[in-house]
Amino acid sequence: MFDLQTAIQQAKHVTFMTGAGVSTASGIPDYRSKGGLYADQVDPEYALSIDNLQAHHEDFHKFVVNNMYFPAAKPNVIHEKMATITNQKGTIVTQNVDGLDRKAGAEHVVEFHGNLYRIYCQTCHKHFDYETYLKSDIHAADGGILRPDIVLYGEPINPDTVSAAIEAISTADLLIVVGTSFVVYPFAGLIGYAQPEATIVAVNREKIALPEGAHMVQGDAVDVFAKLVV
Repeated sequence: MFDLQTAIQQAKHVTFMTGAGVSTASGIPDYRSKGGLYADQVDPEYALSIDNLQAHHEDFHKFVVNNMYFPAAKPNVIHEKMATITNQKGTIVTQNVDGLDRKAGAEHVVEFHGNLYRIYCQTCHKHFDYETYLKSDIHAADGGILRPDIVLYGEPINPDTVSAAIEAISTADLLIVVGTSFVVYPFAGLIGYAQPEATIVAVNREKIALPEGAHMVQGDAVDVFAKLVV
């Protein structure tokens, strides 16, 4: 039987690949489940698209401000244990844009889809705090439209981010997939860069599609990580 505790202790480089399920325990809804961000939305993928931002920046701003910011959210035990492990010997590659990995103290994080709390003006590229963005998406000095530094539908992933993610995955001898159904690409495709001899394990309530030979730890990730001694 696969022992996650032993695998982590014996690994030289641990890379976590994480998704929205890691942050639901911190009170941040996921995207596609009942009650998630996309529930009851007419066309949520358009709402978070570059096309919507460019054509209807007021609508885009309203959607993001009303649905995506949870500043009171705190890192949970999954974030905390991942931070401790990766600060010693690894990296977190996350789809999440909530910044909770960094809040937990993680030093080696690849935010594959960006970070909601990084705001910049599309005209002058000056950076702003997110509280400014909550009030208005207009940069008064030049009339530029402010936006969060996240990857929108219709936008490519930053090549430097892709390279950092590939490096983290290809150098790991232990890959741990947490809180993602592994259906969103190109993120899910990153697993293809794993070393042939690397150990791959997923921690999830339901079974997910994984490469042949990978291990599945079925259960609530909060419970699983709470038992880890790191």
